[in-house]
Amino acid sequence: MSPERRDPELPRAVALAWGVAANPQRGPKRELSIERIVDTAIEIADAEGLGAVSMSRVAASLGFTTMSLYRYVTSKDDLILLMQEGAVLPPVPGEAVERGWRDGITAWVLAMRAAYREHSWLVDIPISGAPITPNSLLIVDWFLREVRSLPLSDGEKMSTLLLLTSYARATAAQERDIGAAAAAAADPADVTGANFFEVLAELVTPERFPYLSPLLTAGGYVAEPGAEPYPDDGDDDFSFGLERILDGIEYHVERVESGAGTPVREPLPPSLELPRDPKVREAAKARREAEKALREAQKRERDTIKHALEREKHAREKAERAKKE
Repeated sequence: MSPERRDPELPRAVALAWGVAANPQRGPKRELSIERIVDTAIEIADAEGLGAVSMSRVAASLGFTTMSLYRYVTSKDDLILLMQEGAVLPPVPGEAVERGWRDGITAWVLAMRAAYREHSWLVDIPISGAPITPNSLLIVDWFLREVRSLPLSDGEKMSTLLLLTSYARATAAQERDIGAAAAAAADPADVTGANFFEVLAELVTPERFPYLSPLLTAGGYVAEPGAEPYPDDGDDDFSFGLERILDGIEYHVERVESGAGTPVREPLPPSLELPRDPKVREAAKARREAEKALREAQKRERDTIKHALEREKHAREKAERAKKE
């Protein structure tokens, strides 16, 4: 007779998210609850960032001792998981909503982006494994609903979900960081690069940067002086990237539907390991020394250009003073 099999227990925070964890047997007054603890932690993170959240800070905000919180939430990591679960409430559309897969995926990605914008600290939470909490699984379920008509394997659908989740998360983090830099900058033109346009135009020469130089000169890399401090092109950049991802998915779907199948992917090349031959190692050492010498020469070049620009500036200022006198 085989021994009785026990179902594995969920981690405490995950069980709390599912509502299947045992309530604390002893605790402070009834007004303290998991919901209040999580809501307060989210409020702190929204106002000051994830780094401001601690068990003692949340407890103080609620008017309780830190030990009181530990009767409900056993660790800060558990609290952060519950915060993540509480901050992302997927607006799953009703069954009556009918649309093509591109529109469906777009709506899904925009919902993810909206959550990251509302709670920008979400991007600071490390990804520690597959989602297993109710709201996170609702997000997965919603995505699978939008791609249900595509002739993709289960693995391909999950890979597509990972791709789009990563895109929404990365662009949200970039947008958040640029916004924070703009808010902290004394001059918005420092962030757009407009204050450095003239100097960069001198340093980024066609000889050294043959492809970047014309783009910079045309104002396509950093903002030109006098341009709008913050051109509202963030959404344009986001939409462009999303459309290209969807184009790639559509191309793959068309290949599958035509019977061409998935192209055979070559394995990634292994990391290059140098032979133990002494001459090879000498050559590698010489290369490293040459690269170091190049970096030093480039630094000298930058310093020389900088000093030349300073001399020209001083000469112009001196000439202007002479004219006034």
